[in-house]
Amino acid sequence: MSPPCHTPALLLVFMALAVAGAEQSEERSCDVVGDESSESQMERALLKKLEPLSHMRFNVTVEKGKTENYIYHFRVCREVNSTSHDFGGLVQTDRENGKTTVIGRINETQVFNGSDWIMLIYKGGDSYGRHCSGEKRRAVIMISCKRGVTASSFSIISEEREKEQECFYLFEMDSSVACPAENSHLSVGSILLITFVSLIAVYIIGGFLYQRLIVGAKGMEQIPHFAFWQDLGNLVADGCDFVCRSKPRNAPAAYRGVGDDQLGEESEERDDHLLPM
Repeated sequence: MSPPCHTPALLLVFMALAVAGAEQSEERSCDVVGDESSESQMERALLKKLEPLSHMRFNVTVEKGKTENYIYHFRVCREVNSTSHDFGGLVQTDRENGKTTVIGRINETQVFNGSDWIMLIYKGGDSYGRHCSGEKRRAVIMISCKRGVTASSFSIISEEREKEQECFYLFEMDSSVACPAENSHLSVGSILLITFVSLIAVYIIGGFLYQRLIVGAKGMEQIPHFAFWQDLGNLVADGCDFVCRSKPRNAPAAYRGVGDDQLGEESEERDDHLLPM
């Protein structure tokens, strides 16, 4: 009797492990508060705009005497610690005892923007103890426009926890992803000038190639419409002479130079008195 075949069972086990490993390795991204169907096009566009920052990690250390000594870890639409599966997008670590507190989670995200800034809000953090009526923490990250910089200057501005409700941690950073698209600064005159120069270049190059390759012209005759351009100077001069001349063409000159004919006449006039009467 042949031994039972365990190959299909082993394959199923390996496939299940592979799928589980792939799910664990795939990082979660931001999930806007509310149902997926309620997400606006603007929110989707802003989350996509923030994608270039998702592979980066940001840290800032805050030390206030002996009571507050923390490190804040932040990622844009990704979990700070993907192995813990706590959705923590901004996490506080106590440097004294190593305790971690989730300030805000990426599965409760809000995002909106202005002309040159994007505000990212992580809600659903760990609950306060004695502050803010024990509500859940919330992180507000203001991303301001700074061209030429992918991301920099991540810092904490303040922690508002002296209220009864709506407490929050406020952070800021600079990034080019928050900048509006640059519009073309070309004026109408510049566009017309570029078009005119382009047409002139096409005329000269195309005409030169035609004269040389098709007509077989040599030398200066390779210039398109060479005869016209050769006569253009004379035509312009004639036009200026016709338009700009201020006195009639048949008017005598105001000054007559001394010529041979005048000298001859004057000589004859001077010799008339010497002839016999």
